[in-house]
This record gives sequence, structure tokens and C-alpha cells, in this order.
Amino acid sequence: MIEKKTTTAPDPAVSKQPRRTALRQTTLMESVYQEILQRLQRGHIKPDDRVLDYEIALEFECTRMPVRQALLRLVNEGYLVGTTRGFVTPDLGPEDVREIFEVRRLIEPSAAAGTVTVLSDAQLAAMSAAYRKCKRACDKRDIPLMMEANIEFRGIWLESVQNTRLKGTILRFSDHTRKVRHGTMTKRGVMKIVADGMQALLKGFVERDPVAVRAATQAFLDDAEQQYFLDENSA
Repeated sequence: MIEKKTTTAPDPAVSKQPRRTALRQTTLMESVYQEILQRLQRGHIKPDDRVLDYEIALEFECTRMPVRQALLRLVNEGYLVGTTRGFVTPDLGPEDVREIFEVRRLIEPSAAAGTVTVLSDAQLAAMSAAYRKCKRACDKRDIPLMMEANIEFRGIWLESVQNTRLKGTILRFSDHTRKVRHGTMTKRGVMKIVADGMQALLKGFVERDPVAVRAATQAFLDDAEQQYFLDENSA
């Protein structure tokens, strides 16, 4: 006689669950990543600064593991470069900057134009507020405030880009040119160019005119590249 094997249904109470420790580490890593990324975007980390994992771990009161994971992610995305003495921002040469602007011209005008139909009235109001902040910064020659206004304005329409991969690419390449923004913002007349460019963009967004938004974005990028290389040649 063949003995039948009995099987026991798995007990739902003992089903495999995600490890709580791993979940906390992942959340902490994301927090560190977002904080360092914002510091890079806002220029709080200068080209000569060194980002050290043990210093950040002390700041966050955590181990170095999630910090290192966050920094390596920033390396993979091109925001930082690893060295024997911590991490630094990449050193962009003239050809690097030209290539980045070329990529941005290929994708940003169309991406911005594609958001005109999905931007809400609240988002348009927030963009108007960012533009007013930009104008105040221009009048006072307040570079940090100008940078803040620029980040807020771009962040609003970028949030409405439906293609997540396209959005990520735009963010990556525009963030990599922070050297351009910081290198040209102190030059006389550049802040007004930025304010005028933002005004043209805002007008196109408010009027829901994709052609105007595309043209304004293209002109904004052209002006930024021109000012950067004028600054480089005069240095």
C-alpha cells in the first residue's frame, strides 16, 4: 500500500514579510540622497568641496552604510565623482558643457511644451509666485534667491512631465550644469536675462501656448550657453 503524503496549507500568519531593518535602511538612504541632491542643486556644495561619508553619517546620526549607498547612487547618476579622499562634483570642461546643452536642446523644449495642457491653475499661480521672487532677486542682485526661484519655477513644470524617464533625464542634465549657472550668475546683465527668459516662459504657460513655450525654452538655453562661454572666454 502506498502511503499518501499529506500537505499542509501555508499559514498566512507566518508568510514571509519584508525585513523591517532593510526598510528603515532604504528610507534613510533615500532621505540622505534627497538632502545631498538638494545641496548640489542649490549650490551649497561647491566645486572644491569634498563630500565625506563619515561627516554626513554624523550629521544624520546614522551608520555610514546608508550614506555610502546614497553617495554611490549620486555617483552613478553623474552628480558626484569618487576619489581617494571622499566625493567631489565632476569637473566639466568646455566640451562637456557643449554636449550637455546639445542634449538639453533636443529634449527640454518639447518636454516643456507638452506640459501646457496638464498644468493646473494652482501650479500656474505657483510659477507666477516663483517669477515674482526671481524679479525681486534681480532687483536686489540676490544670487541665492535667484537660484531658489529658478529651481522652484523649473520644478513645477518638470513635475507635470508625464514620461518619468524623460523627466529624470532632464533633471540629470540640467543639474549637471549647475557650474554654468553659478559661473554666469555673477556676470552683469545675466540676472536680467534669466528674469526675462522666465517671464517669456510664464507667458507661454499661462496662455497654454506650446509653440511659445517651446520657443522660450529654446531661447533660454541658447542664452545660457552663450553667456557661459562669453564668461569662459573673458576669464
